[in-house]
Amino acid sequence: MKHIWSVALATAMASGAAAQELTVDNCGEPLVFETPPERLVVHDMNMTDMAFALGLQDKIVGLTGITGWYKTSPEFDTQRGDIPELAPKYPTVENLVAVEPDLFFAGWYYGMKPGGDVTPDTLAPFGIKTMILTESCVHLDKDRPEASMNLLFDDVLRLGEVMQVEDEAEALVNSWKDELAAIEAQTADLPKPRVFLLDGPADAPFTAGKFAIPDAMIAAAGGENVTHDMDTSWGRTSWEAVAASNPEFLVLLDYQTGNGAADTFKFLQEHPVMSQTDAVKNERWIGLRYEELTPGPANIEAISKMAQAMHPGLN
Repeated sequence: MKHIWSVALATAMASGAAAQELTVDNCGEPLVFETPPERLVVHDMNMTDMAFALGLQDKIVGLTGITGWYKTSPEFDTQRGDIPELAPKYPTVENLVAVEPDLFFAGWYYGMKPGGDVTPDTLAPFGIKTMILTESCVHLDKDRPEASMNLLFDDVLRLGEVMQVEDEAEALVNSWKDELAAIEAQTADLPKPRVFLLDGPADAPFTAGKFAIPDAMIAAAGGENVTHDMDTSWGRTSWEAVAASNPEFLVLLDYQTGNGAADTFKFLQEHPVMSQTDAVKNERWIGLRYEELTPGPANIEAISKMAQAMHPGLN
């Protein structure tokens, strides 16, 4: 993670005291904080989980993009307490300005759309800085590295640094790295199954390419993503292309509506080409929730679940 600390003289202060200025990387551009943020708005379940994991509830003045799409867990609700939801899906500028935040933590297609009403440029005149989820940077900057678990690690470290809980962030990331190293040690010498991730039934499958964190998660669990060559983060491919790769294992996004991932698997069993793949014929799949498959703390347990499901007999 790129970050620069500098000490700037606060010439406007009669005391002449020094003010700390923090600069962090924000999709390749500097994001500068003259003072630490005190009022934070967070979009989406995964980024909210990051903030909760760092114990930032007392700084969060609102959430957006939670109940419009997902069922929350009792644990999430307990951690949230009485933090208000400002908008169930994408927020408006008015939603955000009303609570006077100094920082909005969101991403491209995670609360913001390029050219949309809510962007860093439209929020800046109101004194609201925007910290962008790194996984989403590829939507505006195609010159990005392929996904790795650093998409999670660096964002948690960056958020911890900005919110002055750097020690907590470093301890959390180090514990995650230890967990993943243990999984890697167990799977290193095992065959790597071909894995396909599906985000729900559709005419054309919506899945994860080389820039989306599930690509790195599948590799961390000891598998190979059959759509790794897709030059995108999340995007669409064809059923014929997926079937031709003959996946041996499926990761099905479970929105926890109806029968969730089980309904998606039934769709694949009835699909003319996917029904012929090894994964479907052998009924080898796992359902994972949205927050487990987008950058956030839930990724670590999800990788463990995938590893155990992909490699029967793994401890």
